[in-house]
Amino acid sequence: MGRWDWGKRGIAVAIVQIATVGCSAMPPIFPQSASEPVRTIQIQQSWQLKPGDTIGDYRIAAGLGDISIELKGGKVYAPFEGRVQPNIPDCVIFSSPEVPAYLFRMCGLNQPRLGAVKQGDAIGSGDYLHFATLRKLPEGTWTIVEPSRSILERLLTPS
Repeated sequence: MGRWDWGKRGIAVAIVQIATVGCSAMPPIFPQSASEPVRTIQIQQSWQLKPGDTIGDYRIAAGLGDISIELKGGKVYAPFEGRVQPNIPDCVIFSSPEVPAYLFRMCGLNQPRLGAVKQGDAIGSGDYLHFATLRKLPEGTWTIVEPSRSILERLLTPS
């Protein structure tokens, strides 16, 4: 009667541990110490579902206009000298004075490198890259355009 049934106790401990881990806050996508400000952009097109939205417990990782590339843990590199800034959850924006009318949104990278980068620097790696090219319009908004093959090659090849 006074004996513990370690089988039941083990299950109870496991349930408490799972509940504690499952209810704890998710780690931030970008480190708290990130010195880069979040870059928000106004996209001309408006779709009901876009990257960062959720359906139930699932986050949308890519949307209309994004190209998805299976990286299989491979790296993504800066196509030009530029700057990497956080954007929507799990996405960064790459900008460069070499192509001032364009921004490149990259989603799905693990621990992306934020801040100033030189051409060929690794920005991050991941299983998949969801990539969008945005072009600045005269009124100041951005529109998603088809990415160039040469830009994608630069992103995937160290220089």
